[in-house]
Amino acid sequence: MIEPWWQGGVLYQVYPRSFADSNGDGIGDLEGVTSRLEYLEWLGVDAVWLNPIYPSPNVDWGYDVADYTAVHPDLGTLGDLDRLVAEAGRRGIAVLLDLVPNHTSIEHPWFRERPDLYVWADEVPNNWRAAFRGGSAWTLDPEREGYYLHNFAREQPDLDWWNPEVRAEFERILRFWFDRGVAGFRIDVAHALVKDRELRDDVAATDEDDPHTRAHGIRRIHSMNRPETHEVFHAWRRLADSYEPPRVLVGEVYVLDVPAWARYYGSGSDELNLAFNFALVHADLEAAQMRHVVAATEAALPASAWPCWTGSNHDAGRLTTRWCDGDEALARCALLVLLTLRGAACLYYGDELALAAGHVPPERVVDVGDPPRDPARTPMPWSREGGWDDPWLPLEDTSRNVEDERADPGSTLHFTRDLIALRRTLPDLRGGSYAELPAPEGAWAWRRGEGVSVAVNLGSRPVEVAVEGRVALATDRGREGERVGGGLELAPAEGAVVTSG
Repeated sequence: MIEPWWQGGVLYQVYPRSFADSNGDGIGDLEGVTSRLEYLEWLGVDAVWLNPIYPSPNVDWGYDVADYTAVHPDLGTLGDLDRLVAEAGRRGIAVLLDLVPNHTSIEHPWFRERPDLYVWADEVPNNWRAAFRGGSAWTLDPEREGYYLHNFAREQPDLDWWNPEVRAEFERILRFWFDRGVAGFRIDVAHALVKDRELRDDVAATDEDDPHTRAHGIRRIHSMNRPETHEVFHAWRRLADSYEPPRVLVGEVYVLDVPAWARYYGSGSDELNLAFNFALVHADLEAAQMRHVVAATEAALPASAWPCWTGSNHDAGRLTTRWCDGDEALARCALLVLLTLRGAACLYYGDELALAAGHVPPERVVDVGDPPRDPARTPMPWSREGGWDDPWLPLEDTSRNVEDERADPGSTLHFTRDLIALRRTLPDLRGGSYAELPAPEGAWAWRRGEGVSVAVNLGSRPVEVAVEGRVALATDRGREGERVGGGLELAPAEGAVVTSG
């Protein structure tokens, strides 16, 4: 039986404005992505996820959508997208778009022409807080003389998912893109669609809550995280599965409680296909923490479900900076972890280079977030010269770039490519089970299927891990082919894949 590509697949996240510029205007675009498909095929990824490509006033850089069935002129046309989908398909690469169903731009025609699609109140009804710029999540609209809900920026009014017309519109949007050959969607704030029907207050965070919730001081049990949201994904999964091949739904489920997060998979075959595991994103690059998250994930997921691991994205930042403080050896360890755990893996553009966060001077900041997320969104360095003319965000450091690393067999880029290729070569690594193995303090080891073991030393002292076989791939490339008898010795910031053959 041929398993769906996404179960053990490698997704590659592209921030279109920052990936590749085809016309020299300093803004990455769809033709730029198409021009770099040869690179992505060489790297070996299974799919590309594009951050929002829709028309938008860009208050939140595409996450404030003004038209769900068109392309922002800065990025190209529908024809450009069709060519990207077709050319990627010829190279065996699926294309996923970013869907933003929780809210629209205030400039979307719906807001004036169909206000009943949004959440309104005659007066501020509760204590809900906006994620951007702080303050109340309710803003007075003088024209309507009522308050509209915006869980994010005030220019991003929330849709009313109790209204069947909203559900019908999004089924139409899904069909529009599925019919054009789009392989699926990453679903923005998938946990937040349905709001409490009575608009009750959220409750104060407690010491038992996760650090993310405690930092915000509030447990969003009514403004987000409603159980009725699962009904939406049941319907979408039926629609996605009606296509051949079935389309894929990947959720941004920003829920750090692992059992609650796992519920978005439903029974394993009737809600989301995949959901990003943010409990791992928020863990430190530390063996005990990560081991705990993975064990909790394996315990919580339905038997037929597959996790989705990532360490970087356009919101959380770059793993090389956030987890590794710029250390390239540690970045290789992080990549080893992400690409050898059971399930799908998602790389953010530049992860394969161990790319660190960029520097964006205050006068160049464009993001609405606090702190700004611009350092995670600076342009892809294609060469020592950058490969850009006056890019929309500054590109100051090109020391880690595609051209140089592609020419160097010992680079992190080649390490990542070879690791992705190993996933394809070893069925146990792509689709096998996960079982934790004994490891000394600071180290972490696990078995995939029956014939593959992985060990990584994230501590500060050398360790020995009890695995046997042959080193198939290692962060220290000189160790590949080494025979391991009673134990694998690992220096700090070192890891390896060991096969039994």
